Amino acid sequence: MKISGYQLFWLIFTMEFGMTAIYSLSSATFVAKQDAWISIIVATLICLFTTFVAVRLSLLYPEQTFIQYSQSILGKWLGKIILVPYFLMWVSVTGIILREYADFVFAALFSSTPLWIVILIMLGAIVYVTYSGGLRSISRCSEIIGPISVLSAILVILLSVKDWNWLRILPVYSNSGLLPIVKGGLSPASFLAESFMVVMLIAFMTKPERALATSLAGVAAASFAVLAMTLSIIMVIGPNLPAKFIYPMYSVVTYISVMEFIQNVDVLTVLVWIIGIFIKASLYFFITSYGTAQFFHIKKWRHTIWLIAPIVFVISLLPRNTNEVMKFAKFWRDVIFPINLVGIPLLLWIIGSIRKKYM
Repeated sequence: MKISGYQLFWLIFTMEFGMTAIYSLSSATFVAKQDAWISIIVATLICLFTTFVAVRLSLLYPEQTFIQYSQSILGKWLGKIILVPYFLMWVSVTGIILREYADFVFAALFSSTPLWIVILIMLGAIVYVTYSGGLRSISRCSEIIGPISVLSAILVILLSVKDWNWLRILPVYSNSGLLPIVKGGLSPASFLAESFMVVMLIAFMTKPERALATSLAGVAAASFAVLAMTLSIIMVIGPNLPAKFIYPMYSVVTYISVMEFIQNVDVLTVLVWIIGIFIKASLYFFITSYGTAQFFHIKKWRHTIWLIAPIVFVISLLPRNTNEVMKFAKFWRDVIFPINLVGIPLLLWIIGSIRKKYM
């Protein structure tokens, strides 16, 4: 299961763009108002740093995954202990992604279909692609889906141009100040920082030395797309309404109508986003399954798929409503993001660099 730098780029872009654009912009506009686009720039800088740390950490041991080199850096037992919160994160996030997908599909397309059926269909597709080809199949799907996502985003932006009002992004900075802008950037930063998953992917690259440039490019491209979407949202519906919507980008897409001829663009966009969510959930599912096999020294990693799939399905059904899913998003932003995606990788990089230099 080897992947190229080109495939890694589209994996990161596809994984980060879709759900960040759908879910994180509401909280950003709620805090930073018309300066939410500056919050996205702040989030980009944060995530470029976290991605840099994750890649440099992995390049200390380019032929090992995060499961393996954590134990090389900290020792067998401490290394295993520090991996526990990551397994909890991966399996819970996979379930929550499925639930967020189901809630979105329920609101946008199939309001009469039971959620568990919507979840089960997507989970079946994820299990199939993971079992049949693993990371290679997921990366090949991203090569196709990624460019389509870009074209979809460009289409949405171009069709919404006629409704833009540049005055809605004014005044810049003076009404918000630095603190609200930074605070508004934390939610999109926590989504974009999922590029941390490169710690499990670099070991599969044919040319690991290209990982840093490719990963940073993927994060930058996804961030630029989210920035463009944020500006479009604010200029179309203003800075106040997006904070009241769960899916502000979807609301803008449904608003599009060109000469009463081009309408219902939301259906096409929803389908593209759903496929993007499929890539993200599949990547998390693969990492959880493969990592579990490495952790417990199971030779045939695909056997763990049949253990992880039911757990993920149950987790996806635990939230009683969308508000409880949003509570997990807050927990992700306030706890998991600073500890699992920033703090521990930075600590491991420092310790690993010291060990490499002096031991």
